[in-house]
Amino acid sequence: MAEKSFYGTGRRKTSTARVFLKRGKGAIVVNDRTLEEYFGRETARMIVRQPLEATEFQNRFDVLVTVSGGGINGQAGAIRHGIARALLQYEGGSSGDDDSSSGTEGDRSIRKILRKAGYLTRDAREVERKKVGKHKARKGTQYSKR
Repeated sequence: MAEKSFYGTGRRKTSTARVFLKRGKGAIVVNDRTLEEYFGRETARMIVRQPLEATEFQNRFDVLVTVSGGGINGQAGAIRHGIARALLQYEGGSSGDDDSSSGTEGDRSIRKILRKAGYLTRDAREVERKKVGKHKARKGTQYSKR
């Protein structure tokens, strides 16, 4: 029987992440590179791991991610969102698994844990566009009294 994987799409700013979870030892691969190679900053790595740590699944799944667009922080946020959504898909289809005997009631609260931590909500903040006659989106020209 083929290994079942769980999918989630995550978005943040202009970044989009496609996340695949499958049973494993906890390896996270982003665009064919390890998490440590892809994200130089520890804060970005921490953001990516947050949903797995909140649900205590860090050593239960291997994570394969394809991410594009945006910058480092946007991509990290998109991956976090995608992992949270993939974990929801796992929760929905995990009836009758050999691993689920370790507390079915605990697995049922995955959605509650992720929702309370705020990992399921897509951060809708985007960069505001620059307006005509302004230096930036809102910064106008300096007022001259004389």
